[in-house]
Order: sequence, then C-alpha cells, then structure tokens
Amino acid sequence: MGRQRVEPGSGQESVWDYPRPPLLEDSDRRIKVVFGGVTLAYTRRAKRVLETSHPPVYYIPPEDIRMEHLKLAEGASFCEWKGAARYYDVETDERREVRAAWFYPDPVPAYAGLKDYVAFYPSLMDACWVDGEKVEAQKGDFYGGWVTSEIVGPFKGGPGTWGW
Repeated sequence: MGRQRVEPGSGQESVWDYPRPPLLEDSDRRIKVVFGGVTLAYTRRAKRVLETSHPPVYYIPPEDIRMEHLKLAEGASFCEWKGAARYYDVETDERREVRAAWFYPDPVPAYAGLKDYVAFYPSLMDACWVDGEKVEAQKGDFYGGWVTSEIVGPFKGGPGTWGW
C-alpha cells in the first residue's frame, strides 16, 4: 500500500490526522499486556501518543505494571520530540525478550507527563488489548504502535515507508 490516506469511517481515526509534534493525551481505555503467561499490565490510566503516520503508542503507569518482570536494559535511544529513552528486558518463568519495553526517565518538558510510564512493543508480547480488542503490531518494530480496527493508515514503519 502506498502513502495514499485511507479515509476513516464512522468511529475511526486516520493517523494522517494526528499532529506533528506528537500529541500526548490521557486515556481511560482498558489497556492490557500479557507476556510469558503473565498479565504484565492492566490500566485505565494510560497515556496515548499520537503522531502523524503512526498508530498510537500507549504508555502505562508503573503502578499498574508487574515491574518485577522488567529489568533495566543496556543502552538508550533518542526521540527528537520526547528526549532520551531507556529500555527494559521483559522476563517471566516462561519467556524473556530483550528491550521489549521502553520509557522516558527525564522527558523534555512538553512530554513531562510520560515520565517513567512504560510502553511495550506489541510484536514482542503474547498479546496487547485496547478495550478488549487484540492489538496488531505496527510493522517494522521501530515505533511500537498499536493497531486496532478504529485506526486507519497507511502506517509508517514497514518496508518502503522510511522516506515518508
């Protein structure tokens, strides 16, 4: 699929209507993350980041995460909007994934509300849900977006989309 915007239907959002710089908003949706047979996170207090051409990324407060399964990982990355990100390895008795989640320990002032909230790559989890709908992972695994039936693209991240 090319860069042609998909027209959203009733109750849908187009990622091409999301702003740049990204919008940070509170969400009271039911967000659930399961990994290695463990419900790692369940919240109605997530924050959602909306950026042009990307499916939303949900950030979960650490108080609503089984943090004993997250271990600080080596390395960091830098987001031009939010600042320096750190990563977590995620581990249960059944499974381990390296750098499967990330957070901003000291985000830039415009995104201060994200401080220490954790985002998970849905492709590395057993499953992620938004209000009971199982999430599809954004292709490419660079951005970690959560695709649901209410979000239309096309989405940046997959092959051939890096120049968008």
